[in-house]
Amino acid sequence: MRVIHSVHPDDFKAYQTALIRERFLIGKQVQPNEVNCTYTHYDRMIVGFANPVNQQLELPNYPNLRAEYFLERRETGIINVGGDGTITADGQSFELKKLDCLYIGKGTKRVTFSSNNEAEPAVFYMLSSSAHATHPTTLLTHADAVKVTLGAAATANHRTINKYIHLEGIKSCQLVMGLTILHEGSVWNTMPPHVHDRRMEAYFYFDVPEGQKVFHYMGEGEETRHITMDNYDAVVSPPWSIHAGSGTASYSFIWGMAGENLDYTDMDPIAIPDIK
Repeated sequence: MRVIHSVHPDDFKAYQTALIRERFLIGKQVQPNEVNCTYTHYDRMIVGFANPVNQQLELPNYPNLRAEYFLERRETGIINVGGDGTITADGQSFELKKLDCLYIGKGTKRVTFSSNNEAEPAVFYMLSSSAHATHPTTLLTHADAVKVTLGAAATANHRTINKYIHLEGIKSCQLVMGLTILHEGSVWNTMPPHVHDRRMEAYFYFDVPEGQKVFHYMGEGEETRHITMDNYDAVVSPPWSIHAGSGTASYSFIWGMAGENLDYTDMDPIAIPDIK
């Protein structure tokens, strides 16, 4: 399992594009019949992917977790961004269509992934944070997620936010998770930008049309940087960094956080005129 270490904001100011990509980008991890995970030192968040095509995959136990099984001291949220699939957690099976979310609580010993049709395989995106309390495994469909529409076509940021794991939704210990779908013609997400010193965040970009890119913006509000993202790329964001993006076409992304606050609105906005 790859490990990403934390970066001080003063050091980040000297980073060139290649080093930003090395230290923050999690790319090319969706691979047929593989589970791939990255351990980050940002609130101990693990970013993972499972792409079962024609065989069942099992969530592995990695040596650096020093645990008897992956979720011994962890919880995880999983969102399907591909074809219909099935997740089985300690013998209980859950069917996930595209954009459905499954939360699996601490203490679950065995988790497996499979696709219902190998011609249209599931693509499961996972975020796992450390947990000190146990909450029940819960499925929430995209249709039942809390939805908030923000922005406007005139400012190219008309988008619908879908909340899954949060204070008023699926209960968790540390994890907050959901996804945002940009409306046709809009390309900006999370604009105006913000930071939140109490928790990290990870973005996962999907439904990026072939041949298109997303420009992901990072850094402190007064000294920003960017990297480009492809479909199925993820990126981690430290608490001191903005996290916003603009695409060459409309796209969707999954956001997820871990830290000391489950309140979705706990953020410190940065006014657009102050961005540099």
